[in-house]
Amino acid sequence: MTPIEVNVERTAGDEGGGRRHPNTCPSCRSHFRDDELRHSLRVCAQCGHHFAVGAMERIEQMLDPGSFVEIGSELRAADPLAFVDLKPYTDRLLDAELATGLGDSLVAGSGQIVGRPAAVAVMDFAFMGGSMGSVMGERFCLAADLAVARRIPLISVTASGGARMQENILALMQMAKTVGAVDSLREIGVPYISVLAHPTTGGVIASFASLGDVVVAEPGALLSFAGPRVVEQTTGEKTAPDFGRSESNLRLGQLDAVVPRRELRGELAKLLMLFSPAEDEPTGDNEPLPPTGTDENPVDRVLGMFGLGRKRG
Repeated sequence: MTPIEVNVERTAGDEGGGRRHPNTCPSCRSHFRDDELRHSLRVCAQCGHHFAVGAMERIEQMLDPGSFVEIGSELRAADPLAFVDLKPYTDRLLDAELATGLGDSLVAGSGQIVGRPAAVAVMDFAFMGGSMGSVMGERFCLAADLAVARRIPLISVTASGGARMQENILALMQMAKTVGAVDSLREIGVPYISVLAHPTTGGVIASFASLGDVVVAEPGALLSFAGPRVVEQTTGEKTAPDFGRSESNLRLGQLDAVVPRRELRGELAKLLMLFSPAEDEPTGDNEPLPPTGTDENPVDRVLGMFGLGRKRG
C-alpha cells in the first residue's frame, strides 16, 4: 500500500486550536475586553496593532460628539441580476445588515471636527467585505454633492476588498461614477482628504480612494489592487515582505503620510484648519486677494505652502 503524506502548515493564529477570538491581537496575542478596545480606539496597547473599526465607531472617533448627520441611509441595493452563488444575493444583503446594523458598506453624512464642518463617507469592511456596489457608490456621490453644495471638505475612510461581484458590471460602473464625483470637487476647489484603512484594495483603491488632495493611511494597512498571494501566483515571483503595505506605499510616493489611529483626528483637524475656517471664524473674503499671477486652484495653493503637490494623472 502506498503511504499517504500529509503536510500541515500551522500559523501563529492556529495555536491552541480553533479560531482566534476577535479581541485577541494577531500580532502579539494580547487579549482585551470590548470596553478596553473601544477606549484604545481598537489599537493594541502592547504592540500597536490596529484592529478593524466599524463605520459608526469610526465616525464617533473622528467627529465632534453629536455633530454627525447621516444622509442616504434609506438606500438599499436591488438585485437586477437575480444573482445566486452559494445563496441568493438578497439573503447575503439581509445577513450583512443584521450583522452590522448598516444598510450597505458605506455610511455618508456631515459633521464637524473641532468645529470645522466636513462631509464624510466611511466604509465598513464587516458589510460584505466593504465591497463596492451601486448603493455604496451612490452614497459616496451624495457625500461629494453635499461637499460641493456647502463648499466644505470631503473626508473618506476606506476599507474594502473591491467591487461587489454580485452586482457585476453595475459594481464596476461605480469606479467611474465615484471618480466623477471627486472631479466635481476638484473643479471648484473643494478639498478631498482620503484615509486608507486595512485593507483598501481592488476597485476602491483603483478609483476614488487614491484621488485625495491629501492621502493618508493607517500603519500596516494593505493598499494594493491585488494582494501579495494573487500577485505571486500570477507572476511566479516572490513579493517583498511589506508588499502593498502603508509603509511601502509611503516610501514609493503613493501616500502623503502614515498616521496612527490615535493621531488621526488631530491630523484631520489640522488639515481642516488649513482648508476651511470654523463656521463662526472670519474668513477675510471681503478683502481683495493679492494677485498670484496664475490660475492656480486654491487647494493646490495651500498644498504648495506645505510642500505637498496634488496628485496628477
